[in-house]
Amino acid sequence: MIPLVVIRPQPGCDATVRAARALGLEAFAHPLFEVGPLAWEAPDPDQFDALLIGSANVLRHGGAALARYRGMPAYAVGETTAAASRDAGLDLAGQGEGGLQVLLGSLKPGHRRLLRLTARERVELTLPPGVLITEAVTYASEPRPIPQELAELLAGGAVVLLHSGEAARHFAAECDRLEIARSSIAVAALAPRIAAASGHGWAALEAAAEPRDQALLALARQMCQSSDALNR
Repeated sequence: MIPLVVIRPQPGCDATVRAARALGLEAFAHPLFEVGPLAWEAPDPDQFDALLIGSANVLRHGGAALARYRGMPAYAVGETTAAASRDAGLDLAGQGEGGLQVLLGSLKPGHRRLLRLTARERVELTLPPGVLITEAVTYASEPRPIPQELAELLAGGAVVLLHSGEAARHFAAECDRLEIARSSIAVAALAPRIAAASGHGWAALEAAAEPRDQALLALARQMCQSSDALNR
């Protein structure tokens, strides 16, 4: 079976590896990003109707300033982020998959002034008519170089999971820097835009049927079990 490599930051990296191994995959954790807090000033909560939260990292690294927003409505992407929002004392107004853009289409009446708590690197949003968004950057994901151990694993052939456009670009650049042949690597991406961000030349490049970790792992399982996924 072709090995599976997960490069997303912790703690999500280990969680995905555990889920992959539960499916019988030979999965390895090699996070290529380290997430940490940034200094930020929390805007006055009275200026906003609701919060937008695209990652649980906002709650993990936002610090004491998050207490200002306790009790406010919040829109969260994914089950993990929704659970972290509840634990932080927020009133979950909406939960969805596939990113904040999807959630913007299901805002409740009266939620027109939004505070987006986000990362330094983030996806630009298209705003619905009448909606205003203020952004507060609370954390950053710092890229790491590919270590020798991972380089050797990739050179021998592997399937790699990509959870973000930032990860796709960084991983591709690192492979090129280290002269690791893209043709030895199959890429499974969480969404088509992430697959596109990784570029061309991979042994295989596919996107999950829906932007959920379960769907991504189902795709990875097929690719790892395919005898010709790496042109073998």
